[in-house]
Amino acid sequence: MQGGTHLRSLAALGGGLLLLLAAGCSGTESHTGPTIIPPPGGDNVLLAAGDIGDCTLPGAERTAQLLDGLAGTILVLGDIAYPRGSRANFIECYHPHWGRHLNRTMPVPGNHEYETPGAEAYFDYFGDTAGFPGGGYYSFSRGGWQIIALNSELPMAEGSAQFAWLRGQLISSVGRCTLAYWHRPLFSSGPNGNNPDVRPLFRALYDAGADLVLTGHEHSYERFARQDPEGRADPARGIRQFVVGTGGARLSPAFGPGRPNSEARGSEWGVLKVTLGGEGYEWEFMPAAGGAFRDAGSGQCR
Repeated sequence: MQGGTHLRSLAALGGGLLLLLAAGCSGTESHTGPTIIPPPGGDNVLLAAGDIGDCTLPGAERTAQLLDGLAGTILVLGDIAYPRGSRANFIECYHPHWGRHLNRTMPVPGNHEYETPGAEAYFDYFGDTAGFPGGGYYSFSRGGWQIIALNSELPMAEGSAQFAWLRGQLISSVGRCTLAYWHRPLFSSGPNGNNPDVRPLFRALYDAGADLVLTGHEHSYERFARQDPEGRADPARGIRQFVVGTGGARLSPAFGPGRPNSEARGSEWGVLKVTLGGEGYEWEFMPAAGGAFRDAGSGQCR
């Protein structure tokens, strides 16, 4: 994108419809698109995927069509607009598809968003929903759960601003159950392997008794059994981690040997549905049209 482009999101009065206004972007004046009204009853449902908008592939539209019929809050797990997270990428490759669900989307950025300096287009596109500018971590509640959005592209070590913020959120939480989400997974059997730099976040969550972590980055789906921050099985106190990089980008063709505690793996476009309960949760990986892989189960909060 060259200078003179300006992008911002506005909440339309009364309808909650988000209008994306863009000028000077590849000759496109504006993209508004339809807003899909999902079925009612989704206050305790989360719909999650990352690695989404690639203009060269039909995947983002296929997963968006899946979302059209599902109630719930959408968690976008980073790498949202390929290839560089630019304003043009958001307008042309993400907005025509998942953009129609913008008014119920809670995002986190991925590494591709930061190929545009400071992830400027990401923060511009999502506005206040993305958390404070330049930070992008925030928390909210759904179904009595504490939901924590984190930024795996910023410093995460003990002593960092993000780590201190996370510890404060965990200390002040009054709910029994906690779910956190960010882009790059600590554990993965995919070609990008483990990402040990995110271990401080996982450890803080583990020490506080959190239950679930959702991530993207690998262009595939993987579910891990409860484990501690070092990857040791811990059925009583461990966190269950999911990798859901299946939102529409080019899928990983194959897995390497499964990492310890990996329980399910698949490589199809789709979204993860998590239903939150007072004492536990249920999960279901739902493939886009034409897909066959599924994974489902339930668990209890710690």
